[in-house]
Amino acid sequence: MRLILTAFLAAASLPAIAVAAPAPVVRTVGTATLYDVPAIPQSVADAVQRYQNSRAALFEDWLPDGSMLIATRFGETQQLHHVRAPGAARTQMTFAAEPVANAQAIPGRNAWVFGRDTGGDEWFQIYAAGPTGQPVRMTEPGTRNQSATFSKDGRVMAWSRATKGSGDYTIMIANPGDPKSARVLLKGTGAIGPADISADGRTILLTRGISNRETTLSLLDIASGRVTPVATGPAARYEDPRFTTDGRGIIAISDRESDVRRLIELPVAGGAIRVLTPASKWDVEEYDLSDDGQTLAYAVNEDGFSRVVVTPVRTRQMLPQPVLPRGVLTGLKFTADGRRLAIGLSTATSAGDVWAWDVTAGQLVRWTESELGGLDPAALAEPTLVRFKSFDGVSVPAFVYRPKGIAAGVRTPVIIDIHGGPEAQTRPNWNYGAQYFADVLGATVILPNVRGSDGYGTKYLNLDNGPKREDSVKDIGALLDWIGTQPGLDAKRVAVYGQSYGGYMSLAVSEHYADRLVGSVERYGISDFNSFMANTEAYRRDNRRAEYGDERDPTMKAVFDRISPLRNVAKIRKPMLVMQGANDPRVPQSESEQVVAGIRANGVPVSYVLFADEGHGFLKKGNNDLRRAVETVFLGKLFGIE
Repeated sequence: MRLILTAFLAAASLPAIAVAAPAPVVRTVGTATLYDVPAIPQSVADAVQRYQNSRAALFEDWLPDGSMLIATRFGETQQLHHVRAPGAARTQMTFAAEPVANAQAIPGRNAWVFGRDTGGDEWFQIYAAGPTGQPVRMTEPGTRNQSATFSKDGRVMAWSRATKGSGDYTIMIANPGDPKSARVLLKGTGAIGPADISADGRTILLTRGISNRETTLSLLDIASGRVTPVATGPAARYEDPRFTTDGRGIIAISDRESDVRRLIELPVAGGAIRVLTPASKWDVEEYDLSDDGQTLAYAVNEDGFSRVVVTPVRTRQMLPQPVLPRGVLTGLKFTADGRRLAIGLSTATSAGDVWAWDVTAGQLVRWTESELGGLDPAALAEPTLVRFKSFDGVSVPAFVYRPKGIAAGVRTPVIIDIHGGPEAQTRPNWNYGAQYFADVLGATVILPNVRGSDGYGTKYLNLDNGPKREDSVKDIGALLDWIGTQPGLDAKRVAVYGQSYGGYMSLAVSEHYADRLVGSVERYGISDFNSFMANTEAYRRDNRRAEYGDERDPTMKAVFDRISPLRNVAKIRKPMLVMQGANDPRVPQSESEQVVAGIRANGVPVSYVLFADEGHGFLKKGNNDLRRAVETVFLGKLFGIE
């Protein structure tokens, strides 16, 4: 509260601001503070609930007895559950107010570890738990812990730990059954983490993330602490690297020597790589290798849709293949004996469930039946994939959700929803926001994958790097041109909407194309690249510099000065809604508040919502309910359908 009021009071001192804005109307709802947000009609609250009650089943891991750990929302937050057999009840295993981030079974034990932070601050703690008793914290408060990795016998757990104010991670090691055994194994440099432990338990495979486009690999000898680089050669990214069964090689998803990501094998001792997957124009997105090294499963991201392939590693003989709904993969893992493969999948009309594929019998068995909160899947919109040409001829893909039952020639308002990342990819999974806006507001929702998006090759991924940042903004200008040619879209009622990097895009589009929009929604977006770099958490700063550019370079700083929305805030002339989590370590609260202050001081209507118990993304149901209701009232007014 204090910070936002300070920002509003400071608005008069911003450059090029001459209008004294009236004090905002402030009210509190739950943990949220709302500034200049109208009251929510009961009809809107009721409409929100129809869509906010869906819940997914996310596969986390197999347990030794062949049962599953899944994550699913119970009440307000996502918690860990145990499913004993196909169709069995979900037995809740964690009960804290904060959501569980992830979970892994401890090999050979009926026990697991999971991660959890506080209020979305991303300072994750690792807890060890079992079927009974209270979880035991394995890590120190005030540290950030991730990448838990186990030896094959489950006696050793390695993970990475960061401390406040440092961008360097430490490699920790412990017996997962004894928190007091934790010790420092390596004080590293940069964003290092353990990826795997060799079968003999002597060596840890380390990754270091240079950026979202480059990873380095090395071997850490547990006994001596000696680190040996591997996979030297051209810069590339290596995702989910693991030792081969014999320990002589490393398998990873990589774009090395390729525009797309393939599954490759690297000899530890050096030498040429071996490509394990057929030639394709699409990325391999995930894989798993059975413990005996005999069977490989992988998924290919084909224009946003996942295709799962199961194949023998050596013989490459044809096996029966699982036939799944058309959607997006959420999990892929073999049982310890390699006989069954868990497959998690979400679709445009289902929140997400888990299947098991019997490799030998060639049978697919559904384990979970998730709820849509009473929604009829047949009444939901099926996204259409379209492409439009941008200013320089680049073809940009987008998924279009048009309201069900509206004739093709009837013009609807339009919401352009831009993903974050910026290296993320909008995909046709369960998107209750797009479904909700299509139904309740009668709006067509367009989700573009502007240049810089993942899933379309390295060249496309790099098209917005550094000083080319605003080329992705021009992609939205081209989308606005495309909207103007479509008989079923109302080019005079277009709003832009985005979160994180998509929030920056929403701000930038609002400046460049103010005359073509009715308004904008942005959640925790970057408003000034220089202040963002100064205030984002230290453990992220170098990674972000590699993507956006280094503000310490005078040339790049000048680019940031030119393109940052805060420096161009006078160009925002249409109403805006801004939302932020107070504990956000990535895009701090100050990024939202300074742009809100600037817009208000220019006399442009701006509403602001601050959640005290959220971080980068809103994970608690009550907060998401309120967020959606506020968006509905705001967008409904812009579209003239109050």
